[in-house]
Amino acid sequence: MAFEFTDSNFKETALADGVSVVDFWAEWCGPCRLIGPIVEDLAKDYDGKVTIGKLNVDNNPEVALKYNVRSIPTILILKNGELVDKHVGTTTKAALVEKIEAQLN
Repeated sequence: MAFEFTDSNFKETALADGVSVVDFWAEWCGPCRLIGPIVEDLAKDYDGKVTIGKLNVDNNPEVALKYNVRSIPTILILKNGELVDKHVGTTTKAALVEKIEAQLN
């Protein structure tokens, strides 16, 4: 299951060493609901290798503001605490796998 990022745990989890994938979403967002199952699949596929999770922008506005997230869904890929890739809007699982794999090699 995808990790639940929050304003309070973001620094210790998403910004830790390694690769993290953060899906910025909201319950009322239709495209977010479309990409949700892809994020869940990726969390299972990369369990133990990559921290993959979701951050509800309605409940956690601080992180969304810090990363200037203006549209959702937005997916950030962080490596060792640094932003290395960003995708806004819906996408395919294959496209996200490609982005994740690029950071693992």
